[in-house]
Amino acid sequence: MGSAMFESAELGHTIDKERYEAEEPALREALLNAQYDLLEKKGFPVIILISGVDGAGKGETVNLLHEWMDPRHIETHALDAPSQEETDRPAFYRFWRALPPKGKIGIFFTSWYTEPILSRVHRQTSNADLDQRMEQIRLFERMLASEGALILKFWFHLSKRQQKDRLEKLEAKARTRWRVTDQDWRHFKLYDRFRRISERSLRETSTAEAPWIVVEGADARYRSLAVGRAILGAVRGRLDEPVEKPTESHTAPFLPPVDNVNVLRRLDLAQSMDKETYEQALDKHQGELSRLTRNPRFRDISVIAVFEGSDAAGKGGAIRRVTGALDARQYHIFPIAAPTEEERAQPYLWRFWRHLPRRGKLAIFDRSWYGRVLVERVEGFASESAFMRAYAEINDFEEQLVRHRIVVVKFWLQISEEEQLKRFKEREQTSFKRFKITADDWRNREKWAAYELAVCDMVDRTSTEIAPWTLVEANDKHFARIKVLRTLSERIESALR
Repeated sequence: MGSAMFESAELGHTIDKERYEAEEPALREALLNAQYDLLEKKGFPVIILISGVDGAGKGETVNLLHEWMDPRHIETHALDAPSQEETDRPAFYRFWRALPPKGKIGIFFTSWYTEPILSRVHRQTSNADLDQRMEQIRLFERMLASEGALILKFWFHLSKRQQKDRLEKLEAKARTRWRVTDQDWRHFKLYDRFRRISERSLRETSTAEAPWIVVEGADARYRSLAVGRAILGAVRGRLDEPVEKPTESHTAPFLPPVDNVNVLRRLDLAQSMDKETYEQALDKHQGELSRLTRNPRFRDISVIAVFEGSDAAGKGGAIRRVTGALDARQYHIFPIAAPTEEERAQPYLWRFWRHLPRRGKLAIFDRSWYGRVLVERVEGFASESAFMRAYAEINDFEEQLVRHRIVVVKFWLQISEEEQLKRFKEREQTSFKRFKITADDWRNREKWAAYELAVCDMVDRTSTEIAPWTLVEANDKHFARIKVLRTLSERIESALR
């Protein structure tokens, strides 16, 4: 796209009433049929972004799509200014919550482009800030497309003269006067700046997986047919694609760690702590954690603690020692199991985004988003391309969290094969512990070497400066629990400085 990307939408295209009335019924029928086929197959979601110049027909087009299709299966979001609940979380949180599931159509009348463009137009941010936001958007849309979403982005355009005429015409009629606000006229005065910044944004984010479609907005009949045809072509084209057999193996190859160092085998699992020392240390570190989370400055941050580890490594016990230092109103524990039907209808990270904590709160994940590069990888539930892509998506996710002053603390609890066998047998023989041992635990044990390599790969690729992994030697539960408490306190204290 060059500087003429908007000029092509200023050519004055029109469609006469007779032609429109001849084409509109067939287009409506085809769109409705495509919508029902989409709903029946539930193969992918459709995400439609409606953006552009004030007065260019965005609202009328959204209303028309609701009229032409079944509105019960369209989720339209005209998001206002973020609520306190939303500002407590990273910027994309509100959009993740609103994503349509597979089989549904989601229309965003206010999208992830709105705030970055407006902030730059009003000179609240710099060009560098805008470029950074556009890069975040590219990554977000790439992830959605990789998860199967069909993304259609429409930019409704008017020339400066056309926009002024359109606003004056709407304002002149009593029944449409309400649609023109003082903000519309303020934006009109900034038209040239809006055009320049919008063009820059569109140019940076019109990608193969999510291209922009610029629609000439002056003629209502023209823009209606143009948008309808574009949606029909894209949805019908995806629905009618032949189902190809996967060309790649769904059993992940197991390669040596990327730096040829097996970090788990380098751990000293013999480290231990006697009961008396443990009880003293427990009082000390729980007290420290309690003090930190009651600090007034803690209200300005939030904390996510991730617990992963070998089966029977003591994650539950470590979590209980953490929560023992906290006010029950301050934290929430999320035990992550196999995804539900609702969760499978959404992109992989959706179920984790929806559980992000507010300011001054802690979220504890008993297993987490790392399941894709661990159990899904080892068990063959995720293809090689899916779990390899997940490393970058996870790092980007955690970067967004940290940038929003969320302290991400990740623990991997490691025990030896011999210690795991001992604990498995103990669980089988103890009545109140039998619920902790399942057939899956024994099957996973048979894949010890495969899991070990997957963990090493995970640590190599996702232990970053801003969200490092803490490897916990967990053969001795006392030692492991104190290391977890001490590490969590240190990370929180560092964030409060």
